[in-house]
Amino acid sequence: MAAEIQQQIQQLRQQLQQASYAYYVLDAPIMPDEVYDRLYRQLQDLESDYPELITAESPTQRVGEQPATQFFSVKHNIPLYSLENAFNFEEFAKWQERWQKVAPPLTPGQEGNAPPLTPPYQGGRVDGNAPGLSNKENREITPPLSKGGLGGVSYVCELKIDGSALALTYENGVLVRGATRGDGIAGEEITQNVKTIRSIPLKLNLDNPPPVVEVRGEAFLSLAVFEEINREREKAGEQLFANPRNAAAGTLRQLDSKIVDKRRLDFFAYTLHLDEGNEEKTQWESLELLRRMGFKVNPNRKICYSLDEVREYYEYWDTERRNLPYMTDGVVVKINSVLLQRQLGFTQRFPRWAIALKYPAAEVPTIVEAVTVQVGRTGALTPVAELKPVQLAGTTVSRASLHNSDRLSDLNLHIGDTVIVRKAGEIIPEVVRVLPELRPPNAQLFQIPSCCPECEQPVVREKGEAVTRCINTSCPAILRGSLIHFCSRDALDINGIGEKLVQQMVDSNLVNSAADLYDLTAERLMSLERMGKKLAEKLVNAIAQSKNQPWSRVLYGLGIRHVGTVNAQLLTERFANVEELAAVSAASIEGVYGIGSEIAQAVYQWFRVPANQSLIARLKTAGLQLQSEVKNSNLASTNLQFAGKTFVLTGTLPTLKRDEAKDLIQKAGGKVTSSVSAKTDYVVVGEDAGSKLEKAQSLGIELLSEAELLELLSKP
Repeated sequence: MAAEIQQQIQQLRQQLQQASYAYYVLDAPIMPDEVYDRLYRQLQDLESDYPELITAESPTQRVGEQPATQFFSVKHNIPLYSLENAFNFEEFAKWQERWQKVAPPLTPGQEGNAPPLTPPYQGGRVDGNAPGLSNKENREITPPLSKGGLGGVSYVCELKIDGSALALTYENGVLVRGATRGDGIAGEEITQNVKTIRSIPLKLNLDNPPPVVEVRGEAFLSLAVFEEINREREKAGEQLFANPRNAAAGTLRQLDSKIVDKRRLDFFAYTLHLDEGNEEKTQWESLELLRRMGFKVNPNRKICYSLDEVREYYEYWDTERRNLPYMTDGVVVKINSVLLQRQLGFTQRFPRWAIALKYPAAEVPTIVEAVTVQVGRTGALTPVAELKPVQLAGTTVSRASLHNSDRLSDLNLHIGDTVIVRKAGEIIPEVVRVLPELRPPNAQLFQIPSCCPECEQPVVREKGEAVTRCINTSCPAILRGSLIHFCSRDALDINGIGEKLVQQMVDSNLVNSAADLYDLTAERLMSLERMGKKLAEKLVNAIAQSKNQPWSRVLYGLGIRHVGTVNAQLLTERFANVEELAAVSAASIEGVYGIGSEIAQAVYQWFRVPANQSLIARLKTAGLQLQSEVKNSNLASTNLQFAGKTFVLTGTLPTLKRDEAKDLIQKAGGKVTSSVSAKTDYVVVGEDAGSKLEKAQSLGIELLSEAELLELLSKP
């Protein structure tokens, strides 16, 4: 009987796996949903009766029952490098020259090129063709390597999917680990979340799989799913995701795999790592093998034998990508030969054999229907263009920041103007330029108002500044912004208090300063709309817990202009309590390493304002930490690993938050600053590192991954 049950379970798993592959990978369902659901329930029932027969690759194991408590850092078996970027063909040609200089001479037959096995262009159609070639020609043409124009080397061009990179490990054909990119050396182990992605097979479709298979690819959200998620978040009063890439990355880091499952992430595989000697000869063949293994592989790929073919592919998809159901921001060009890839190897940051040829930011025209003015927590007035809604880079854009008076002056913006809008960094909409020739008659020039739109008090623009400010400390907008900042994650980290609740508390006159938060009771909070007893008690507890936050977080939470988390830490290291900091001169504040004159003046002036002095007194009475645990601690003590060493953090670390890494360094005697200089000893590098990394490399400063930092910390 047990053998029969085991056979029945195995048969159900195979049927469900085939159906899932057909639905999520091939987009060609082989059974109705109700049939799939019935088979799935049968399998669930059998596994419930015979739990000893449950295996990791069973379709029922895609979603975990219990949320994870945290993610752990894991070192990649093979580094997961990011790609070098080229923003035009001149940069692309220079990349080609660089790898050719270090490449070994090719021997006859080394390249091992294979002709395309599928039409290289899809363009949203099943039988789409490359420009100028018939479907038959696309399949059959294989230019002689000696006449290919690339010195006997071919490239594989693939679309660069705008999502989040994943590293998958299979042992004996079964998925055993999924991890994020992290810093390329180590990432976060998120296997349970990865299992929820239906286009990732739990078991490879191979009869005799290799002992270990490493697969790299991109998790992403389709545009339709992304828009649906944002509609649901808007209804729930939650902050909207800026773009599908951010949404995918945020989804992968959810502790509850049930939430991940509901987000319907998708996945394209693009790299296959096998043991040397067992690997495919070309990238093209690797992609075909990934497809046979059961992975979804992007069909819009092509082998190119000349720079002209690469350019043709790039230009074709610059237009056609707008018809795709997902976002892509460029083309990835890889040397086809796996042997040559291995010989070229890697730089400190990138593979030498691949590059991302990025598309410029998309620009579209639209009309400015109005201009509104927002007031921030520092009183800064920011004009915002209210636009006629327009599709831009996969999302609907209806608003764009105009920054400040100087920017308005440069644009000479009138209400009703036709403007060109783009997404800065593919995320934030901005007005690039005005088309004055399309300006309607009698259009009104917009200027920053002379009075605050929130409190109607006069505004000022200080000499030398581009920003116009409201200086009324009782302004509701300043109060709202200050409270949101005070409760934010890097400050007092009061969970549950966001923009919507702050708006309610200010409008109802329940809170008029940060100190008022600590006078709140559950009964008073229950006077707010949609506030039940349980939620009110939860908020009161969260506020009480914030009293345990250290002095540096409280200082940052005060919202003093120019004082960020790093500056707050530096100041609280030097001034052990609020009384010391409030009493010293601006010159003494400027004497702290890393604190400039502008910051020093801002801090000094803030403590001279009577209302701020009253706020500090009330926070002290409420029991907040306004002094360091160890007064004037000697961070240069000789028994600390990082004594006298200066660190800079850049990019997103795989497991540690920025402030967590900073705390670890400081507890070991090190100092964390915000900018790289010749005095910097180490730069800790995470994902999406920017100019700080480049400057560190130019200065020859030692670079550390998160894993290397933790290793140093573990040494006595």
